[in-house]
Amino acid sequence: MIRRRRLLPLAAAALVALLVPLLVSATGTAASVAHTTIKPKPWPPRIKPVFKIPLRGEGVWHPTGPKYKGGQPVLVTVFRPDTAYPTVVAYVAWFDHTRTSVAFYPGRYEPPNAAVRGPMMVPFDQRWRLLATFNAGFTYSYNGNGSSINGRENEPLKRGLATLVQYKTGAIGIGIWHGGVVTSKRVAWARQSLPPIVWNGKLNPNLNDSKEWGETIGNSVRVWRTGVGIDRRGNLMFAVADDQTVESLARLLLHAGAYRAMQFDINSFWHTLITYNHSTPGLHPTLVEPQPNHTAERYLTPDDRDFFAVYRRLPGNFTDPFK
Repeated sequence: MIRRRRLLPLAAAALVALLVPLLVSATGTAASVAHTTIKPKPWPPRIKPVFKIPLRGEGVWHPTGPKYKGGQPVLVTVFRPDTAYPTVVAYVAWFDHTRTSVAFYPGRYEPPNAAVRGPMMVPFDQRWRLLATFNAGFTYSYNGNGSSINGRENEPLKRGLATLVQYKTGAIGIGIWHGGVVTSKRVAWARQSLPPIVWNGKLNPNLNDSKEWGETIGNSVRVWRTGVGIDRRGNLMFAVADDQTVESLARLLLHAGAYRAMQFDINSFWHTLITYNHSTPGLHPTLVEPQPNHTAERYLTPDDRDFFAVYRRLPGNFTDPFK
């Protein structure tokens, strides 16, 4: 593995010092049953710094908007995940499963055979409760990553692949698909993206730098990578960072608190994590990580790729909303 020359930690300190105030100002396992009162959970613990001398605010969670049902539905933080690369910063979001629901939307071209193409953006009727959006996983053409929405299959789900699932009860989880039918009685949507990279608190032993885990621009070993994880309490996490291999991404998510995790899209053009504030007048989106290829308006206009939207959770069973 090629390692870059170690850079002075001073540069990383300056970067995180700038990022933490921006995040502040930018302000599955257990199923929940409809009409059942769920006691709010406390915030996740601070992500433990990997450096002996942490930077100010490193790994500390910050809310991205006002409270909802007595707590914060979305938290974000930044931290440096690798002592060998002190200038590399990871951006992590955490979504409280008792206060949020996650919707899955096809884009203009992905998945290629969507049963219902939909608006290809966050529907106007749902924007009043929008909290965050983020990119989806690898395309169907790459290793047959299947998906379904509201009981209708877009592309066939493939055995052995990690599958992110939103249940109608409100629970969200990561499993390994072993075949069968995606029934609309239980599942709101399902989205696959390669095999899992973290399973039950342990790294997948088959992680490597081959094209099995994604083709990179210029065959670079370390690139922008994204991933999702589920913590031990059933909450969803999303992480994005530059200069990552699939193994370093897995270690990053594991260190951040993921019990199970899977890799999502990679390379500099596709990563996107956006949070939203609601104030007069209108909706105010903020890109969490640096992304010069897209603006914060991505997913508020039709997009080529499928993506996820995080909403304030409403009472009753969840169905993926298209209006």
